[in-house]
Amino acid sequence: MSEEMTIYELDFANLPPLTEEQQAELRALDAKPDSEIDYSDIPPLDEKFWAAAVRNGTFKPVKTSTTVRVDADVLLWLRSKGKGYQTRINAILRAAMLRELAGSERG
Repeated sequence: MSEEMTIYELDFANLPPLTEEQQAELRALDAKPDSEIDYSDIPPLDEKFWAAAVRNGTFKPVKTSTTVRVDADVLLWLRSKGKGYQTRINAILRAAMLRELAGSERG
């Protein structure tokens, strides 16, 4: 037996309006105190969870253009590695940023 897959496309900038029933459900949930919400099926997001968390593999930071003054010998070294010296600069800076962030989280 073959299963057919249905694919839906959703335009988040142009969502359909909520039905009256959906609005009533949201109002009821909003009125409920946190103490009455059942979280038993959701694992706690404690320090152990966040220590093992990894960034989504599809995450792509937004690039921005800037002007940076770099020593001539450093630029020559970066360019000597071939095309993509700006990407290498970004990778070097990102690695330094992540090292510093990891160090600040420990202490």
